[in-house]
Amino acid sequence: VQLVESGGTAVPAGGALRLSCVVSGSLFSYTCMAWFRQAPGKEREGVAAFYIGGTSTYYSDSVKGRFTISQDDANNAVYLQLNDLKPEDAAMYYCAASRLQCRSTSWYWRDEYTDWGQGIQVTVSS
Repeated sequence: VQLVESGGTAVPAGGALRLSCVVSGSLFSYTCMAWFRQAPGKEREGVAAFYIGGTSTYYSDSVKGRFTISQDDANNAVYLQLNDLKPEDAAMYYCAASRLQCRSTSWYWRDEYTDWGQGIQVTVSS
């Protein structure tokens, strides 16, 4: 199974864009999908996650209210809508998938996820 991200680009501060992650197999082969990001010199951090087939979603405090994670069953895709972008949002963004249940206390742990996309760059200019 492959995870392929797209949609990364350069935007001005305050702008918006949508990242896509297409799963080569079935989205329902996983139970938890997430987006992580990693800026130069920083640790990879969890941005958002959701429980497939459920309603639970999780966001880091730094993006809550600005980013939205969603799923598209028909296209085996997961999206991350990024609004009101700030320079500190600039990073490589990674799609991640897990066969473990998303939990509020662990969805942001990298080790929870077995499959990863190759990453896609988001640049935000001030």
